[in-house]
Amino acid sequence: MLYQLFTWLKQEFNVPGAGMFQFLTFRIAMAILLSLLIATVYGKRLILFLQRKQIGESVRDLGLEGQTQKKGTPTMGGIIILLSILVPTLLFANLDKVYIRLMVLCTVWLGVIGFLDDHFKIRARKAALAKGESYKKKDSDGLAGVSKIIGQIGLGIIISTTLYFSNAVTVEREVIGNVFVKDSVLHRGEHFAKDSNIVVKKIDGVERKFVRVKTPITTIPFVKNHEFNYSRLLTWMGEGAEKYTWIIYTIIITLIITAVSNGANLTDGLDGLAAGTSAIIGAGIGLFVYLSGNYKFADYLNIMYIPNLGELSIFVGAFVGACIGFLWYNAYPAQVFMGDTGSLALGGIIASLAVIVRKEWLIPIFCGVFLVENLSVIIQVSYFKYTKKKYGEGRRVFLMSPLHHHYQKKGFHENKIVLRFWIVTVLLMVASIVTLKIR
Repeated sequence: MLYQLFTWLKQEFNVPGAGMFQFLTFRIAMAILLSLLIATVYGKRLILFLQRKQIGESVRDLGLEGQTQKKGTPTMGGIIILLSILVPTLLFANLDKVYIRLMVLCTVWLGVIGFLDDHFKIRARKAALAKGESYKKKDSDGLAGVSKIIGQIGLGIIISTTLYFSNAVTVEREVIGNVFVKDSVLHRGEHFAKDSNIVVKKIDGVERKFVRVKTPITTIPFVKNHEFNYSRLLTWMGEGAEKYTWIIYTIIITLIITAVSNGANLTDGLDGLAAGTSAIIGAGIGLFVYLSGNYKFADYLNIMYIPNLGELSIFVGAFVGACIGFLWYNAYPAQVFMGDTGSLALGGIIASLAVIVRKEWLIPIFCGVFLVENLSVIIQVSYFKYTKKKYGEGRRVFLMSPLHHHYQKKGFHENKIVLRFWIVTVLLMVASIVTLKIR
């Protein structure tokens, strides 16, 4: 909103200082500062409000150290994160860009799903206490698991189809001679974007031609030709099969968004773990966004240039600032928990950003902590069911799942587990960035 306002003031009245809002780096810095301010200053007020309304966490007795002290800690603190992301984005970003609109939708969509889940759990707790009963937290108290999955799938479909069909979603290809302009087709599955014209840019004193194209392409790490076109998955069907690429693309992207969202949700089990891990991942993705959105950096690194992507750096800046600001109250010992309101949104945001910047196949690397947490639950449950069926008694691979609880059972302090998971995430994020040049 402020971006549009100051752009108008600059154009119509040439107001001094209004031109600063044309600089992307200025708006990124402002988004980070404002998100930190909202999370730290207004976050405290929200925590006090949640305490007055007795919106506290009910903790299962799992025999974990320090568990009983967490009982009654305000939950639904994810509202702090959501506000800290949305307000700076709405103020400083260009809301006409499709990528900004998608991420605002993603934040609100998953935030609402998580909020409903937390709300139903709290309502069940209050109802039990009103009857004088001892409340024991159950998974069935919240939003039905099927409902959450349907909501995540719905978001995945919207994001994937928008990215596939929208004419505002393009990449730039360099034109060499006439090879890229014959019959308006570049390569299999690649076509000119609507109203696309050849643009001449002077790079290092040399004039080069570029054209924007529609293509379902992504990045594959550690290979020489680091680009992969989803249309290649259908080559076995013969000529013309690429018109069905949108189906396989939608399925893959929806699965990615759902999996990462649930992975972040499982990771949110220790003070500061999910928020800190998400902040590190967000900072790394922010670098990808900035580099791919700047044609000079993209050309230097020989990575795909995605027009209009740079604006998304403002959203990412607000996202990182919100996570760090939330840590002010969520770090051990936590004064507030994010609940599903925050954790579902964090995972969905990370997955959506990775898909938009076309780095979704790097997710197993930089979201390694989320992946391992997910796998630990799957392995534990599967092995328990298998051994129970085979031996009549269920056996476990881990002392407890998700994985962070396994280390708690082994006697590691909560703070040590969180810090080590953060360190692992930093290493994984660095490895992901290195893939820009290792092919």
